[in-house]
Amino acid sequence: MLVQKYKDMLSAKSVIRQLSEFATARGQEIGYENVFDYSLGNPSVPVPQDLTFTTIYYVTTDTQATHGYSPSLGITSVREEVAKSLSARFGLPYRKEHIFMTAGAAGALAHAFRLVTEPGDEVLTFAPFFPEYHPYVDLTGAVLKVVPPDTETFQINVEKFREMLTERVMAVLINTPNNPSGVVYSEETLQRLGDILREKSEEFGHDIYLISDEPYREIVFDGETAPCPSRFYDNTIMCYSFSKALSLPGERIGYLAVNPNCRDAELMVNMCGQISRGIGHNCPASLFQLVTAQMLNQTADLSVYETNRNILYKELTDLGFTCVKPGGTFYIFPKALEEDAKVFCEKALKYDLILVPGDTFGAPGYFRMAYCIDTEKVERSLEALRKFVKTEYR
Repeated sequence: MLVQKYKDMLSAKSVIRQLSEFATARGQEIGYENVFDYSLGNPSVPVPQDLTFTTIYYVTTDTQATHGYSPSLGITSVREEVAKSLSARFGLPYRKEHIFMTAGAAGALAHAFRLVTEPGDEVLTFAPFFPEYHPYVDLTGAVLKVVPPDTETFQINVEKFREMLTERVMAVLINTPNNPSGVVYSEETLQRLGDILREKSEEFGHDIYLISDEPYREIVFDGETAPCPSRFYDNTIMCYSFSKALSLPGERIGYLAVNPNCRDAELMVNMCGQISRGIGHNCPASLFQLVTAQMLNQTADLSVYETNRNILYKELTDLGFTCVKPGGTFYIFPKALEEDAKVFCEKALKYDLILVPGDTFGAPGYFRMAYCIDTEKVERSLEALRKFVKTEYR
């Protein structure tokens, strides 16, 4: 007999993926250049040239280290380089024993949830949030609970968080810079979060872990940097992907880094190797472990995302949209011009604008635009956006 829960999931597919597929089909009818597809967060800028050269070097060297199995926890030299980079950058004493190489941030999250929760335990996250967090958590047997958003700032809703932080909560999941809002959690927000977690861990008599999902860490605007959550709370598990910073999501490479000051940090990393045995993760690609270890201080040219942010934020606010200005990522999350964002986004399809309603992000009435597309296309989409607003709402 087939497993019913996975059959049931077929009727609840990702709205983002469905809209992306619609955009592709529409593009076959009218030319994809005429479809203003803001659905999928797929990096649009080329990888750094050095990454291409480094990949060619390792492929042409063609040793067992390049194409063979890596150790269960990742290639030792790669883990050492990641630890060295994190220590220099964030001032925490990381060593290779705190690093576990993964298949992207999703692979890191899969291990993090299994490290610190049992079936029936609760994980809290904050709306707006990445919708795939539900299957990521719920399919472990733990239960994801969502703290309602502070729609004024999209920082953490502290009052609601305190209400929902019960003894059943074993982990809190954050995503900063945030998908879908683009908001970067401030140092004040992270300090307050850390203070509450310390207070409640002591009150409940058990550790509460902070799981920090950081694939957009390098995409921050206006000359700012994203504060590192691990600096504000010892029991933090950092989950990172190179997908966005280096524009290589298809290579599926990232890492889990346990704060060196976390209780049993080295044991946790060793446990990850055992978790991999049960979920079929076993060893991300050796080639791209080696390649990304040489790219830890580089990114792709991410400036196009800030350019696109500026264009869209100005146009949207000029058209009367309410919108928190993104501090990073390549997403913007305005309030729709009517209460039902699903209806709003359906109307937009008539103008070949592919927008994602905010309901599955935990913020009904809002919509997401993923502006990781060519600036020329962003600029051409403005006329369609103006026509949509004028025709449907004026």
